[in-house]
Amino acid sequence: MRSILGGVRARVLVAFTALLLLSTAASVLVLRQVLLNRIGDQVERTLQIEVDELRNLAGDREDGGQRFRSQEQLFDRYFDRNAPPADAALLAFTGDEAYRGNSTAPEGSGLVAALTELGPIDGTASGDVDTPAGTARYIAVPVTTGNERGSVIAAGLLAGEREQVESAVRIAVGVSIVVVLLAGLFIWLAAGRAVAPLHALARTARAIGQTDLGRRIPVRGNDELADLGRTFNSMLDRLQSAFADQKDFLTDVSHELRTPITVIRGHLETVGDSPAEREEAVAVIQDELDRMSRFVDDLLLLAMTPRPDFLRVRPIDLDLFTHDLFAKARSLGARDWRLEGTGVGILVADQQRLTQAVMNLATNAVRHTREGEPIWIGSSLSDDRGRLWVRDTGPGIEPDEQERIFERFARATRSGVASSDGTGLGLSIVRAIAEVHGGTVELESSPGSGATFTIVIPATAPSDER
Repeated sequence: MRSILGGVRARVLVAFTALLLLSTAASVLVLRQVLLNRIGDQVERTLQIEVDELRNLAGDREDGGQRFRSQEQLFDRYFDRNAPPADAALLAFTGDEAYRGNSTAPEGSGLVAALTELGPIDGTASGDVDTPAGTARYIAVPVTTGNERGSVIAAGLLAGEREQVESAVRIAVGVSIVVVLLAGLFIWLAAGRAVAPLHALARTARAIGQTDLGRRIPVRGNDELADLGRTFNSMLDRLQSAFADQKDFLTDVSHELRTPITVIRGHLETVGDSPAEREEAVAVIQDELDRMSRFVDDLLLLAMTPRPDFLRVRPIDLDLFTHDLFAKARSLGARDWRLEGTGVGILVADQQRLTQAVMNLATNAVRHTREGEPIWIGSSLSDDRGRLWVRDTGPGIEPDEQERIFERFARATRSGVASSDGTGLGLSIVRAIAEVHGGTVELESSPGSGATFTIVIPATAPSDER
């Protein structure tokens, strides 16, 4: 896991560095091209000034008030009064022949020779020309004096300005390299801090064993990684609770099964040869096996409650259903059974599961009452909630026992005596059936005043969620 997280950190660094390098390189190239274009434009504007001077001079008159009589006179006056800017040259053509030129370009640049080779140009034109000293930008304009036609070409070398641009670009590249290195270091450190919670999660996951689920990830802040840590800790809480419940469940099951197994083994070891002794042993063993079978059936029922097909809901006429429950409960024992009202309306629920739950409550009431004592069964439907209850006149339940008796293998203690009948799963099954219907089980009891168990479920069961 550490190598994976290290790989994540490296991949983050590589991705960000590559993106930064790509954007920096693109920016430098764009900057270089923009500066080069501006150099050409600047040289062209400077040359344009020189050309405009010539045009202005051609429109002027001589000192005597007469216009220039020839192009040679015009060009002589122009070259006498104007000099080209640095690293530039001016070349005048009369007809097709070069007449006069002037250059401030370095010797050996070949700028004038390149312009001579370019020759006279008809009309206004501009562009680049190659010279031994590099590329030069030129402007050519026609000049007309009387009947004579000629032209002037002004050109300037770009090498000096381009060298300045290249120097600036090199500086920019150097600065960019430093920025990329610093940014890479920052990204590496930031990525390390970002994956630190993942390292903590990995360490915690490696340290967790089946016998040690108490470790948790320290969570700081309120970002996505902190939320991941809290989610992981919440998962560990659920796992720890599930393992604890499983351990308690196995402990309780082993304890509950130990007694009937011991009884069966004892009778098998001590059974005599006489038919009466064998018949007595078989009866005891059969009784214990029946109790174990019921115990296993109850466990399977509790295990099935989370399944989506546990409920098979359908509309139930609550009035008829209550009468049916009352009729079935009367066969559980010789008690003074009383019907305490019935609800009128339709209840959408699983009839068989509700019957099982109410019969468990009725059996529990029979177990804690004596022959002839009253037991009430009733139902109601109001506020979109259906209620089914069983009320007895038994010894009641202590307040500190009222929550515990719904736990697995717990048995109610009434009048200070714990009942040994049953599997201790009846009330757990009742609560499980109520909860899968989206409801609860309510208990009203006090010592000496009996107990009322009420199953409360929605009138419309959550069949679409099961």
